[in-house]
Amino acid sequence: MSACEELAANASAGVAPALRAVDCLANETAASAFGRLFGSVSGGGGGAMLPALTILLTLYIAFFAISLLTGRSRIGISALTPRMMTLGLVLTFATSWAAWQGVVWNLAIGAPDQLASVMMGKKGSATQLFADRLDMIFVAISQAADAAGVGVTQGAAAQAAPAAAGSFTPSSLMWLAALLLLLGTVGVLVTARIALGVLLAVGPVFVVLVLFSGTRGLFAGWLRGLVLTAVTPLFVVVGGSMMLELMVPVLRGLVTEGRINGYAAMALFLIASVHVALMAMVLKVMGSMVSGWQVFGSGKPSGDSARTTSAPVAFAAAAASVPTAVTVSSRRVAALATASGGVANPDMSRSVSASVRHSRTVIAAAPSGSAILPALPRRANGIGSRFAARPHHSREMIR
Repeated sequence: MSACEELAANASAGVAPALRAVDCLANETAASAFGRLFGSVSGGGGGAMLPALTILLTLYIAFFAISLLTGRSRIGISALTPRMMTLGLVLTFATSWAAWQGVVWNLAIGAPDQLASVMMGKKGSATQLFADRLDMIFVAISQAADAAGVGVTQGAAAQAAPAAAGSFTPSSLMWLAALLLLLGTVGVLVTARIALGVLLAVGPVFVVLVLFSGTRGLFAGWLRGLVLTAVTPLFVVVGGSMMLELMVPVLRGLVTEGRINGYAAMALFLIASVHVALMAMVLKVMGSMVSGWQVFGSGKPSGDSARTTSAPVAFAAAAASVPTAVTVSSRRVAALATASGGVANPDMSRSVSASVRHSRTVIAAAPSGSAILPALPRRANGIGSRFAARPHHSREMIR
């Protein structure tokens, strides 16, 4: 029997054993999936996706060679360094389980746990300590229920009758609060860990997709989901620890004179409800944070393609806004003068209209750096392109 099988057999003993079993099973599943995809974990043999990886790397190099031949890229440090680093990281994380486990797995699982330990001032795993405290809370609730049951057998029949009838009693409130607490803590933690294990298992496939700009968005979505499921336990542990501190004095006064205190049961139910609402808010906030994250500029067009696609649109908009002729009417100026003065003055309008000059401006060409016509990217820069024709303006004045 392996270690994970032993932990899975003891998972029903409490919250902490269940989390240990989930972590072990997630690690074992990710390792076996990695070995079946791109290579054996022990270093021998090959995975089923190694031919596909070879084809993708060949296409990546071929596309780069074509871009060099067509002049869309160049050989230099600024162009080769990002490509070589991307290629090296993809090969490292897609073919080496040691690198994948040592970097990605430890960052996704160990980093939030260590950060929670630092924030809470605890030594060891903050998640395991939180799970141990949850076990103590559930043991206290179970002991309170047993104590109330003993009181009933000794003569508290007045409380047993409504409970048997299924009414809304303090004992039902207590168990409902325990159920809400279980869903808000263990449910969220176990769900996040299982989802994180699945994302880490299929992660090498999405890491390979970072090579091409068309599939880079899939890698960005995978990384957002990975961060969401990795950081969620941090908020659960930190926020849940505060709620557990509020539950301790309530649990002390939960049983009085062999009966469950109604006020304490309501307070426990309120704290558990607030905790569930807090976990829902945490998931919503984390989703909003991750959805607005641009992963290494993914989802944005590259600089060359952005300039190429935006230049014709900008040129068309600028050409539509270029004035070919400007004519000033005397009636318009007179109306403006009358409106600005507030009082109609015929003499003033006649004087203004008499002094207006009609002008027409014809723009034959515009400088390339002007605000009217934007500078378009040139395919070739030679000696003749340095001596551009000067713009010719002709202005005709009509008195």
